[in-house]
Amino acid sequence: MFVGKVTGQVIATKKTDVMTGRKLLLVEPYVLGRENRETLKTTGRTFVAVDTVGAGEGEFVLVVQGSSARLTPETKPLPVDCAIVGIVDSVRAENRCVYSKDGVADE
Repeated sequence: MFVGKVTGQVIATKKTDVMTGRKLLLVEPYVLGRENRETLKTTGRTFVAVDTVGAGEGEFVLVVQGSSARLTPETKPLPVDCAIVGIVDSVRAENRCVYSKDGVADE
């Protein structure tokens, strides 16, 4: 599982029938910075993930990959290997808030 930021969406008008009506989002993984452990930094990679929670562009989300992506009731019958399973409210690392959805960080 990793934390990622929704950076866009994928529109596919032609796809397998079981994927009809599924929202596909572009997700960029984030990690703690190497030098500055007080912020999240992009890895520079991008994944396409099926959305199971109603995430939107600009939100930080929890993402699962591989066989774990097919373990939710919504994704079990889908041919996917990357799924958004949560919307992140905050991230704390080393006793500091490094991300907060409402913009409130540790002082």
